[in-house]
Amino acid sequence: MIRVLVVEDEPVVARAHRTFVERTEGFTVVGSAGTGAEALAVLKAQEVDVVLLDLGLPDIPGLELCQTIRRAGLPVDVIAVTSARDVEVVRAAVALGIVQYVVKPFTAAMLREKLERYRDYHRSVAERSGPVAQHEVDAMLTTLHRSPQVALPKGLTETTMQQVIDALRDDESGATATDVGTRIGVSRVTARRYLEHLVQIGMAERTARYGGPGRPEHHYRLGAAS
Repeated sequence: MIRVLVVEDEPVVARAHRTFVERTEGFTVVGSAGTGAEALAVLKAQEVDVVLLDLGLPDIPGLELCQTIRRAGLPVDVIAVTSARDVEVVRAAVALGIVQYVVKPFTAAMLREKLERYRDYHRSVAERSGPVAQHEVDAMLTTLHRSPQVALPKGLTETTMQQVIDALRDDESGATATDVGTRIGVSRVTARRYLEHLVQIGMAERTARYGGPGRPEHHYRLGAAS
């Protein structure tokens, strides 16, 4: 079993991550930490294969924690789980050897795919010892970084989908299709198609609010994994 340490300062999100991990074949969660200091204590006390790391910790930036882990020579891989999307942050993560970078919000299926890719990579490394040929190195890295081909429903685009997700992220209390459409410059009907797709794949939640006579108004918000 691949031993996982979940590092996340939000208890609800940490529980969600733990559930996602334990539902993926081949993984077990051996600990949780809400701060960088707690994470280091766990890593020094027991064996961990991979850290599921939120980069926005309250006591120490996640990238700085990675640097500390590397300087300490701790033999552990890191999967970043973060809302940080700046190119500079991604480059720094790659430079520190972070093996997977998962951008919030994400679905359980997306995280499972990343974990499965890491599981295949971990197994391929464990099966080898000593010098490896170029094709073996290529195969291991391809296993780690290949992406799933998940197509959006006909008529939906990646660009607009990301705008809808960003609009929901900016309004934690929830937004209507009209709110989202106005914010990103599309019709209410178009915004609702994207929002309903997010609900269908488990990335967003829909609630009905009654503000007066007539039909209830649907409000959408990102799910717990966001």
